[in-house]
Amino acid sequence: MIHSMTGFGKAILQLENKKINIEIKSLNSKSLDLNVRMPQQYREKELILRNQISQALTRGKVDFGLYIENTMEESKSKINTPIVKEYLSQLSAISTVSETELLSIAMRLPDVLKTEREEVDESEFLKIKGVLSEALKNINEYRLTEGKVLENDFRLRISTIDTLLEEVIKIDPDRISNVRERLQKGIAELKERVDENRFEQELVYYIEKFDITEEKVRLKNHLEYFIENLDSKDSNGKKLAFITQEIGREINTIGSKSNFAPMQKLVVEMKDELEKIKEQLLNVL
Repeated sequence: MIHSMTGFGKAILQLENKKINIEIKSLNSKSLDLNVRMPQQYREKELILRNQISQALTRGKVDFGLYIENTMEESKSKINTPIVKEYLSQLSAISTVSETELLSIAMRLPDVLKTEREEVDESEFLKIKGVLSEALKNINEYRLTEGKVLENDFRLRISTIDTLLEEVIKIDPDRISNVRERLQKGIAELKERVDENRFEQELVYYIEKFDITEEKVRLKNHLEYFIENLDSKDSNGKKLAFITQEIGREINTIGSKSNFAPMQKLVVEMKDELEKIKEQLLNVL
């Protein structure tokens, strides 16, 4: 059962004073390429979250986002009272304006406001990890659904290649007859007497050189092996890609040996189906 590397998962955690949204998107990649976006206050927990994601998503270009939406009015900026009092003391020594105006001036000076760093609550973080697990479950379900679509497409195209191979096997005797006729015609056009026994020996050698029996058998085996791996519990796009290379090698060899236009046409059609499989395999986990 194969999984696509394309996916999307989302989960929401509603707390008393905030709502935390987690979103995960993934596209195809040769390895795990993880990009993380989160508020600064959660950066100390980034490695833990990265490990949790990497264990669930082994490959793909993954974008992870943790977004905070405050649901209660609460300012994290506090007035730095000692600094303000010091400013007022210095300003009153050099100015005769009212206290209200002095305070207005003082509040515009540096370091009047201080932002308190909010520590991550451990109980809250445990809930975040739980919601992340939910988002990862959702994206994996999405990947599985997309994988089924790819799997159906692969089965159809492998079946098409197999049907074309049967056509190749069917017309192979005609190809051999065609090769024999062309050679005999070529000899006849030379208008030279030839040793029939020697001619038959050379003909056998020539035909054996273009024999595709082994290629037909190997190609059939590779097609069956591809389907066998589709039925496997594991999703292994790299292994399927390797099998397609072997399939392509046999198809190319049949094409180079065919020397027969109807068979070469079938080979072109097989190559077309195989290329479409290779393109789709880039997105398989």
